[in-house]
Amino acid sequence: SSANCIVMFSVLDPGDTILGLKLEAGGHLTHGAKASVSGRYFHAVGYGLNESGRIDYDQVYRLAVEHEPKLIICGASAYPRTIDFRRFREIADGVGALLLADISHIAGLVVAGEHPSPIDHAHFTTTSTYKQLCGPRGGLILIGRDHDMPAPNGNRTLASTIQRAVFPFFQGTPNLSAIAAKARALAQVTSASFKELARRIVQDAQALVEGLANRDFDIVTSGTDNHIVLVNVLSSRNMTGVVAERALEECGVIINKNKIPGDQKSAVVTSGMRLGTNSLAIRGMAPEHMEGCADLISRILETVSVTDDRTYRLDPDRREAFRAEVRALCDRFPISGYPRRSG
Repeated sequence: SSANCIVMFSVLDPGDTILGLKLEAGGHLTHGAKASVSGRYFHAVGYGLNESGRIDYDQVYRLAVEHEPKLIICGASAYPRTIDFRRFREIADGVGALLLADISHIAGLVVAGEHPSPIDHAHFTTTSTYKQLCGPRGGLILIGRDHDMPAPNGNRTLASTIQRAVFPFFQGTPNLSAIAAKARALAQVTSASFKELARRIVQDAQALVEGLANRDFDIVTSGTDNHIVLVNVLSSRNMTGVVAERALEECGVIINKNKIPGDQKSAVVTSGMRLGTNSLAIRGMAPEHMEGCADLISRILETVSVTDDRTYRLDPDRREAFRAEVRALCDRFPISGYPRRSG
């Protein structure tokens, strides 16, 4: 998110128009949400999804022509399908806009070739270094073939403009231990083992979709192309996202509430839940294990007695039984480098 802000404050003036994916459609706060600095300092216009839950590229084009944004942002934090970066660049070029691709949630898949890369389509590509790159907290700003393109002010290239924005405008004292950790993480993502991990992440997500669908969960877009599985839990189990999130967490299963297309609930309640398979794949869990994960999630939510949008009841004995089941599963698939628990 800080990388996005660096780009924006490097090439835009306060009040300039930006065009980004709406928060409720899977976008990120820094793509123009009013709660973020991006939505307060810039005139933010949001694009959404079509009836099938995919990015509405025709709408993106219409809004770009109508509002003439200085910057178009593509990428998402809760979008389970492949993003067409080439088409976004065509739209940006058509209205004279710069293009920022935020791949924080899919960077590992991009590196491993499991998702198309935006590097030579977008003017700027941003990512965090933790999430799917499995490193310490931090961010990257990458520029491909446009690195020597003149910046909007005409005095510098895009690359030199970003460099000057990072330091001295934003960056403080370097954290050398974090820099070393980032270098180690980036070395790891170029390995053959990471490519296999990325492949398993995608396969696990697709298998998890199948397992949940077999238990009558309403899957947004009916599937996934990456690690994200987005579920309409309100229509599936008559409970809100926040109830599902809290009940599952009580039992040791970590997911998060999430707004879904057409959501009538607020962002603190939501109608959806978002699941990801990064940690499952890192533990060595394969597609054949996703059926059991889907079954566990289903059984937990079936025991929840909903009282309202935010509260519920969960039998303490059942909760402890589920916790034990989760502990046993984690012991069966420990995080690499951590010993199995005894007793």
